[in-house]
Amino acid sequence: MEQGEGSGSKPSDEIWSKLVPSNNKFSDIELRLDEVEINSEVKISSFEKQQWCKITRNSDLSSATLQNKSLNVIYVDGTDVSTEDTITIRCGSEIIPGHVSEGYLSYRFKVMPKDDPSKKVLKISLDSDHAKCSICLNIWHDVVTVAPCLHNFCNGCFSEWLKRSQAKHASVLCPHCRAVVQFVGRNHFLHNIEEEILNSDSSLRRSDEELAVLNTYSLIKSPLVINNGKKPRRKRSHSVSEEDSSSSVTNLACAQCGTEYAGFRCNQNTVHLQCHACGGMMPSRTDINIPQHCIGCDRAFCGAYWNSQQVTRSDSFHMCAFDTFKPIAERIITRIPFLAHERNRHEQDITERCIRQMGKTLQNVVSEWITKLNNREIDRTRMPLNHTEMITAGTHVCNDCFDKLVSFLLYWYRVSIPKHLLPADAVQREDCWYGYTCRTQHHSEDHARKRNHVCRPTRGSIGN
Repeated sequence: MEQGEGSGSKPSDEIWSKLVPSNNKFSDIELRLDEVEINSEVKISSFEKQQWCKITRNSDLSSATLQNKSLNVIYVDGTDVSTEDTITIRCGSEIIPGHVSEGYLSYRFKVMPKDDPSKKVLKISLDSDHAKCSICLNIWHDVVTVAPCLHNFCNGCFSEWLKRSQAKHASVLCPHCRAVVQFVGRNHFLHNIEEEILNSDSSLRRSDEELAVLNTYSLIKSPLVINNGKKPRRKRSHSVSEEDSSSSVTNLACAQCGTEYAGFRCNQNTVHLQCHACGGMMPSRTDINIPQHCIGCDRAFCGAYWNSQQVTRSDSFHMCAFDTFKPIAERIITRIPFLAHERNRHEQDITERCIRQMGKTLQNVVSEWITKLNNREIDRTRMPLNHTEMITAGTHVCNDCFDKLVSFLLYWYRVSIPKHLLPADAVQREDCWYGYTCRTQHHSEDHARKRNHVCRPTRGSIGN
C-alpha cells in the first residue's frame, strides 16, 4: 500500500479513503490526511511517479474535492478537469490523470466505511422450520401473508386453499390456526428471507418442475380483500330505517355487491381486489377474459373491468376511468415522458427535435416502434417492466408502465438514427463512457449537455 503525500494536516491512523488503480500491478493509494497531494504512477507502462492532483476531504465526510495539479486534463467520470480546476468526487468516481488512448492509468475513488462504536451489528438467526408453509411443509415459495393472524404460505398453496374454501364454506379459514381470513397479499420482505435461506442450504430448494407446477396455481398478484359470508344474527327484529338503508349501500365493497351488472353479482364468498389507482374495490374474476392486473407491474387496476361490465362511475363507489388502464396500441401520447433518457432533459430535447425534423409526431414514432416491439424486432433485455416476453400491442398496462415502455422505445428510436441526421449541436458531442448508466448526468448540467448519453456504456458496469 502507498500513502498519498499531504500537507496542512496531522497524519492519522485512520484511512478515510483510497485511490484504487484499475491495474492490479499498482498499489492502492491510502489517504490519511484531510488534504492530500497525490504523487503516484500515472501511466500503465511506467512506475515513474508524478504529482498530479490534490484531494481535500469535504465536511460531509463522504465526498472530496479534487484539484488538478498537473499540465494534463484529468477526467473524472467523463468530465474534463483542466489545470487548477476543481471537481467534487464521491465514492465510486473514476479518475484518469490523462487520456486513456495515451496509456494513462485509471483510479477508482473509494471512501472507507467509518466505524461507529455506538452502532452494533445485529445478526438474526432464523430456523428454517419457521420459514415453512404449513400446507406443503416446504420453504415458502412466492410467500403470501394472511391477516389478521399473519401466518405465511406459498402463493400456489394458499391460492388452492382459497378456491376450495370458497366452494365449500361460508368463510375462508387460515390453514394454520383456523382464524377467519380477511386479507391476503404477497410479502416481499419475507420473500428476501426465503431466498437467503435457500441460498444458504440448497438441499431445501425444490426442483424447477415442482416450482413451475406451483406457479400455475398462484392467483395472488396483488392484495385481496376476502368477504366472509355469515353475518351476525340480531337477537330481535329490526326495522330498516331510511338512514340504515343508505348506509348499507356505502358499506358494500363494490358496485356489483348490491346490483347485478352484465349477468354478475357478488356473493358472500367473492374475493375483491383493491385498485392501485383509485383505491376502489372490484371482484376478482377468473371466469372472464378481462385483465384486472397490469402485466408491467402486477398491480390491480379497475378501469378495464368496470368498462367491460358497463358500470358508469358514480359517487357511491370509487372507480377509475377506462383511460387509466387500456391496451398499449389504443393509447395516445403527446409528450415525451419525464423518465425518458434517464430523465436527461437535454437528450429529451434532442429526441423531440429529431422527430420534428423528420416531419413526424411523437405519436407516429411511438406507434412505429410499438409495431416493431410487437414483431419482436427489439431486444427486450433492458425493458423496465415485468413479464417482458408477454407484452404485445394488445397488452393492458397502467399509465406508469406505459411511460416506462415509451421511454424504452425512444431509446431504441434514438440509437437507430444515423449520426448525420441528428441536430448539428448533437452531432459534435462525444459519447459518455458510461452511456445511459452515467450518474454524473443527473447532477452536472454541463456534463449532461456536452456528452451523448443515449448510448451503451463502454466503462463501468456494461449493460445491454
